[in-house]
Amino acid sequence: MIHSRGHIPRDGYCVEGNQARERTGRQGKRRQYTDEFKAGAVRLVLDEGKSVGQVARDLDLTPSALGGRVKQARADRSKGKAGLTTEERAELAALRKDLRVVKMERDILGKAFFAKENARSSRSSWRRGPAGRSR
Repeated sequence: MIHSRGHIPRDGYCVEGNQARERTGRQGKRRQYTDEFKAGAVRLVLDEGKSVGQVARDLDLTPSALGGRVKQARADRSKGKAGLTTEERAELAALRKDLRVVKMERDILGKAFFAKENARSSRSSWRRGPAGRSR
C-alpha cells in the first residue's frame, strides 16, 4: 500500500525517523525499504516499460538509487551481457581483497629481505674499513 507521496506505511515496508536513526546510528531521516518493494520498483521499469524518473517520482525515490538497481537487474537478467552480474561483482570484490592481501605480504617480505641485505652489507663494510680494504 503506497501513500499519496509514495511513502510506504510503517507496517514492515519502510521505516522512517527515529526508528531508522536507532538502527543505522545516522542522524536525519533515512528510509529503509524491503527487498520486495525494491524489486517491485525495478519491475515497474523493466517489465511495464515506465521510465526510471517516472517511477522514482511516483514512489518518492531518488532516480540514482532506482537507476542503480535497474542497471543491476538488467545485468542479472542478461547473464552479464549488460554489465557485471551480482555474482560477478561479489567475485570481483573478493579478488580485489585477495590482491590487497598479497600486495601487503609482498611489501612486508620485500622490506624484510632488504633490511637483511642492508644489515649484511653494513657489517661487511665495517670490517673493510673506510677505504674498503681489509684490516
